[in-house]
Amino acid sequence: MNYFLGIDFGTSGVRAIAINGDREIVAIARSDYDIRDCETWRVALYEVIASLPKQIRQKTRKIVIDGTSATVLICDRDGKAIAPPMIYSDACESEVLDRVKKFAPNQHLVCGATSSFAKLISLMKYSGQASKELYFLHQADWLGYLLHGKLGVSDYHNALKLGYDPLLLTYPNWLQVWALANSHVILPEIFAPSATVGNIQGAIALQLDLPLDCVIGAGTTDSNAAFLASVGTATPTIGTAVTSLGSTMVLKVLSDRSINNARYGIYSHRFEHPDLGCLWLVGGASNVGGAVLRQFFTDLELQELSDRLDPNIPSPLDYYPLPKIGDRFPINDPHLAPRLEPRPDDRVEFLYGLLESMARIEAQGYTLLQQLGASPILQIYTAGGGAKNQVWAKIRDRYLQIPMQNSLQTEAAYGAALLAKISL
Repeated sequence: MNYFLGIDFGTSGVRAIAINGDREIVAIARSDYDIRDCETWRVALYEVIASLPKQIRQKTRKIVIDGTSATVLICDRDGKAIAPPMIYSDACESEVLDRVKKFAPNQHLVCGATSSFAKLISLMKYSGQASKELYFLHQADWLGYLLHGKLGVSDYHNALKLGYDPLLLTYPNWLQVWALANSHVILPEIFAPSATVGNIQGAIALQLDLPLDCVIGAGTTDSNAAFLASVGTATPTIGTAVTSLGSTMVLKVLSDRSINNARYGIYSHRFEHPDLGCLWLVGGASNVGGAVLRQFFTDLELQELSDRLDPNIPSPLDYYPLPKIGDRFPINDPHLAPRLEPRPDDRVEFLYGLLESMARIEAQGYTLLQQLGASPILQIYTAGGGAKNQVWAKIRDRYLQIPMQNSLQTEAAYGAALLAKISL
């Protein structure tokens, strides 16, 4: 029996899922990490792999890692980070965006304050602390490097916010001009998600009881992996949507056309399917999500208080619940302030206001995607930890008015494992 391993580095932790040739889950492992400390990424990566049963590790054929979109770092030629990583929600300052706009076309995705390219420009201030060559990597890129040892490799999902053109499958001319002017910065070579990059390094294979012929695939983003996990083994149809309710909220619609709009933080990932050809995952990522809820409630409180709600009676509270200043979608404004007032004394009422406001923002996001030309939404799946809250699901259903489907799996790691199995 052969096994396929998907590892998800999400906003709130690390999960590894191993599946067999029938795409059935045979083992799960979890670990914590600090998203702002890449050395904890290394520890967590090896920890979740080592936590899997030895008999599964010894017969693992392929590994695919997903990471948070636009979480990036720069490394020296030895793969050592020379500065703390910038994470998905970090917004660059206005002077950085002014420099971005000198190269990128007006309203291009990279002109957003949280784009990978803007973060690359921002991280250039550390370039004097390293050797002549600098490598720019996304979270999944660096984690993959720890396994296969090939520095400077990425995938066209993670590289989208760097400026890579997923239609033409090349870096656009404006980015190539920038690269020529900054030749000490090595932009990653781009692979299709899960395309084989190379075999696992021998020393790592021995350390983790993995076979020497275990191959490592190029990565993907956590929300794209969550989309695959939600639809599972079925062939998705155009109009299938997935809401990922984790620390943040990410919406994606499988569309027959690409929609990109920097004003609203909307972008499109290339989605290759053996039966459907080239389609697009159109959507956006909001900072609204579980991170806000955890500021006020424990997991136990969320469950207990949710059970006391009546989801059929609308809440009068109108919040924009952000964990800090700034959002990316459906309002793309790095200066948008959280709105969490008035705050009632009743904690049940306060939680209801938060959940209802998030549902309202989700509906606003899907409406915007439709208005801008994404394929009509036929059904919505839910991924992430928020998928388990049935009361929240009923509130969302009242706002969305679109058939909601139960996801086969709510863990993005399952989608990464599917990628490893499908593409081998």
